[in-house]
This record gives sequence, C-alpha cells and structure tokens, in this order.
Amino acid sequence: MPRRSLLPAEREFLAALATVGIVGAPPGTLKAWIQDDSQRAGEGRGEVSARSSHCVQWNANHRYHRVIDGVALLCSRVGTGGSVAAEPMELDMSDDVERTDAVKKRQELPAVDMKLEVVVIPVSDVDRAKQFYGDLGWRLDADLAVGDAFRVVQFTPPGSPSSIHFGIGLTSAVPGSVQGLYLVVSDIEAAHAELAARGVDASEVSYRTGPGQPTIKGRDPERRTYNSFTSFKDPDGNGWLLQEITTRLPGRVDGDTTFASPAKLAAALRRAAEAHGEHEKRRGGQRDDSWPDWYAEYIVAEQNGKPLPA
Repeated sequence: MPRRSLLPAEREFLAALATVGIVGAPPGTLKAWIQDDSQRAGEGRGEVSARSSHCVQWNANHRYHRVIDGVALLCSRVGTGGSVAAEPMELDMSDDVERTDAVKKRQELPAVDMKLEVVVIPVSDVDRAKQFYGDLGWRLDADLAVGDAFRVVQFTPPGSPSSIHFGIGLTSAVPGSVQGLYLVVSDIEAAHAELAARGVDASEVSYRTGPGQPTIKGRDPERRTYNSFTSFKDPDGNGWLLQEITTRLPGRVDGDTTFASPAKLAAALRRAAEAHGEHEKRRGGQRDDSWPDWYAEYIVAEQNGKPLPA
C-alpha cells in the first residue's frame, strides 16, 4: 500500500476528530461517528467536510476506514467533484499524534482575561473629529501630543468599558475606512432621538427578522433583542452601527456588571423587585430575608444573559 504524508486539510480534519476523542479510539468508533454525522447532515454516503475546500469521504462499509493505533486509512478528493481514489492510502501520522496532544493541552489551559480597551479609527482632521465626538456626548479622556508627529485623542462612549483613539501617527489606514463599529443600546428609538438632537444624521431605525434577512423600516414590533438598528458616520465616513440589545444570549457575557446611569440601575432594581415578588409568592408569601443576595444574583444574571434565578 502506498504511503504519503497528510494533506493540510486531512491534518485539520483528524485534529478536529481528536478534540472529541475519536483518534486513538477502538476500531469501529470512528466509523459509527461518521455515520451518525452523515445522518444529521442528510448525507447517505458518509461525506464529511474538513475546514477547507478539501473533502474527506468515508465508505462506512470499507474495512480500512477507521483509526487504529494512530494510523488512519481513508480516501480523499478535492472539492465536491471528481472521483474518489479506488484504494485507500496509508497516511503517515507519526508527527500528528504529538500535534494532537499539543492541541489538547492548549485547549485545557486556563484563559487569561484579555479585555478590549481601545479601537483606533483613522481621521483626516483631528480637531474636527474631536469636536464631533465631543458633541456626541462622549467623554474626553485624553488629548496628548508630542511635537507635530504624534497626537492621540481618546474618547469613551457613555457606559462603554472600551474607548476610541484617533490622532496623528497612530495608523496608516485611510481616513473613513473603518466600518461596522458596533454600539449597543437598550432603546434604539431613544438612541436615535438623542443622535438627532445632537445634530447627527443617523439612518432611520430598521430591523431584521433574523441574521441575513432584509431590513424592514421601524423598530422590531416584538422588541426582540439584537434585531433593531440605526447607524451614522463621523465627518471622515467611519461607520457606526447601533444595535438594540435588551437581553444577552446565554453565556455571551461573563464580566463586570455596569450601568450607564442611575436611571438604568433603578430600572434593573425595579425588574428585580418585581421578579422577587413572584419568588416570594411561590414561597407561600413568606418573607425572604436574603432578598439583597437574590436581587444581586438576578441583576448580574440578567445583564450577563444567564438563566435568571427562580
């Protein structure tokens, strides 16, 4: 049987299998997994795509198509067309067992906090941009210059843990070339009204019924989270998109709980109080002396998109 090294796509594919404990499993395990995956995908031939244009096709009835003692026997082809090799080739996996172990070890490492702090946007006129973002009501944090070759201006949007930088000597990007900068708001219509009051030419509010769907005029009538938008540009054309988010997807945020204003904190406390009232009713009307702990758990879970306490 001819022997060759793994193709890049085959290497990726087998590494992906290793992450779910397939590589090195007893004979027949890989075959069963592929058959199950094929059924979910609606493919009767047992065809599984790797993370590239390369496709690995498995014949579930072929005695060689399994992983035993670190040696994989498979048929491969490029893309979705063309014929499959008549006989499987033995793949040299001597280096890949070590790579697979290294991948597993990296995945088991604890994640270090890496919080997004600043986004640099390119502008042609620093003072004009400073005036624009100041008029938006954003907080001016710094304006530092070193001679004529360097200047950095930092603004922070209200309630945001991250800031923006612009200035001189910061980036080679073309002014106005940054697009799709997201700003999250809890009320898209109120945000649109404030932009208009501050003299910003924002687009009309619109919504989508789902990802990739066409936009429809107005705010989502059901107030579904993530669905409603408006947008504006700074004087150079850098584009900002405002998105209404009222509830985070589960597990989407795991960090500090912050509020942009006393009014927003008060609103969160009112929601927690209402939910806690229902909680006490379920307890037969018995007073809950640990209500501060319950409030805190509710508010943090709500803002982080996690299941609310019962």
